[in-house]
Amino acid sequence: MKDFLKKNIVVIIYFLLIFYLEIMFKLLTNNNIFNFSLLLIFIYSLFMSFILSFLTSLFNHKVNKVIMYIMSILIMFLYSLELCVYKIFGFYFNLSLLAATDQVIDFASDGLLLVLKNILYIMILFIPLIIMITLNKKIIIKKKSILNNSIFVGIGIIIFIGFNIVLKIRKGEEYELYYNVNNIELSIKKLGVMNSFFLDLERNIIGFEEKINLDIPNIDNSNIDNIEENKEYKYNNLDIDFDKLIKNENNNTIKQMHEYFLNQSGTRQNEYTGFFKNKNLILFMAESFNEIAVDKDRTPTLYKLINNGFVFKDFYTPTISSTIGGEFQELTGLVASTGFLKPWKSGENVYPFGLANAFDDLGYATYAYHDHSYTFQNRYKYLASLGFTNFKGCKNGLEKVINCNIWPESDVEMIEATFNDYANSSKPFMTYYVTVSGHGGYSLSSNAMSKKHKDEVASLPYSDSVKAYLAAQIELDRALELLLNKLSDAGILDDTVIALVGDHYPYMLSDEEVNEASNYKKDNVIEINHSNFILWNNKMDKVEVKKIGSQIDVLPTIYNLFGVNYDSRLIIGKDILSTEPGLAIFGNRSWVSDYGSYYAASGKFVPKTDEELPDNYVENMNKIVANKINMSSLIMQNDYYKYFK
Repeated sequence: MKDFLKKNIVVIIYFLLIFYLEIMFKLLTNNNIFNFSLLLIFIYSLFMSFILSFLTSLFNHKVNKVIMYIMSILIMFLYSLELCVYKIFGFYFNLSLLAATDQVIDFASDGLLLVLKNILYIMILFIPLIIMITLNKKIIIKKKSILNNSIFVGIGIIIFIGFNIVLKIRKGEEYELYYNVNNIELSIKKLGVMNSFFLDLERNIIGFEEKINLDIPNIDNSNIDNIEENKEYKYNNLDIDFDKLIKNENNNTIKQMHEYFLNQSGTRQNEYTGFFKNKNLILFMAESFNEIAVDKDRTPTLYKLINNGFVFKDFYTPTISSTIGGEFQELTGLVASTGFLKPWKSGENVYPFGLANAFDDLGYATYAYHDHSYTFQNRYKYLASLGFTNFKGCKNGLEKVINCNIWPESDVEMIEATFNDYANSSKPFMTYYVTVSGHGGYSLSSNAMSKKHKDEVASLPYSDSVKAYLAAQIELDRALELLLNKLSDAGILDDTVIALVGDHYPYMLSDEEVNEASNYKKDNVIEINHSNFILWNNKMDKVEVKKIGSQIDVLPTIYNLFGVNYDSRLIIGKDILSTEPGLAIFGNRSWVSDYGSYYAASGKFVPKTDEELPDNYVENMNKIVANKINMSSLIMQNDYYKYFK
């Protein structure tokens, strides 16, 4: 036995290392250990241990040991990277996020603080390295013969075949993730970090396309209170000859996309179609804005706007790929699914339904501003592709009129400096603001906006990080107050619509810290993303909207209200005021509908009421959600809208 252990020490080391890291990672990210994924992780860890052992047995003892340490450190680094990204941003790292490296670099100091905050967890992941160093002299890794190495590779292949057989016998969600579905978050939870990394690597190298499911039964939504089919209204669709497009298309993927959209009914117009026609629009994407920031006394303007106008009772801002994901969803009506970042940031895709393009067609003057660097995440490129040709931020003009040398910059200063640009327009205007004052990290001593308003939160019974967050959001409230006053003074308040949505929940706060300021206990998958959508005009009566909505519904909702000519089939989000059932989709394919909430990781559906569900409701909804995510990705990767320009 002793001789066996010596000969196979490197296999044992790699297996114990990977299996230990997988177990600890699950514990540190609050994922369930004792389920089917444990068996899959065990088998895959065994497979990887034989493959890595082969690579660590090709040279002499000294070289092999160096290789072992390098491999082991890289493996521990991978798990630490995934842990830190998850703790900082609330989602997992995948290779497509390398397109967002400027975000990582720009906020490296915030990331460093959070790494230090989680240093104990990282140390736990590096415990095996300490053990290896302690036992260094006892680890002998001799060069193996060609026969022995061939046996190792053979055993590894047999184990890998066994892994696939287990998947195919079970043919559950794990099978779908491994063969048919591209979702890094679910994959890590179900298949493990190591398996998911190599799966992601393979798909980034050779490509991967999910199957488009064109055969999904219609779901009977007649039981939902707030959905009433009104056949008096026509559909918000354009006259597109999909049959001709299908007939003339040689690319099978594009042909299937045409077939998919042909089979969509779109959304009907309604009593609010053109409700805001010819009015001005000022649309905000508010950094880290969340419902926990709103207080009648502390943020009176936010409170007023949220509780008047259109009042959306069940709205979500799904956190996918951080700020750029939230902005993408708000401005395109598509889900920020795998593969969207590169084409989005390039600014080369065609967007006939792009925000500024659509309002330009209505004869509006369009403007866009951001009180941080205009080049951040290539915002100047993708905003230009949407029609914003005069976007202004720090380093391309805004630095002349606001202080761009503090962090974060002031939303109040941005409103003060830019208002006259559009207020004196001879045409109706559409202005888009990207705020930054609410950005983390949240510190009463180092965050400029938190410091500015720290006295206003001093008496709150919360931890300092939560106080700092709430203080930073006060700056947004004051910016909105200033804007309303200026609109009133200019005599155009009644003719202007204010719309605002957050990019994501404040993920630089822990779940526990978010719940400090919440008036109910939020889970860390769905309800932590529950927030507000402001859609307000001074002259309108209050309208309560109970239907589920999310960021991807903002664009089509606004288009219907302003009478924009668009095709509702080609936007994945839907007009919240239409008869289309409500739906919010989250990064790991969890979802919320008007019937209830589905948690993808556990496969659990939590109904809203005791109302009977339509037949095969959850199964069919999962297919619908998969299609919406898949189509969002394919639209971006294939520049699909160029067919309709």
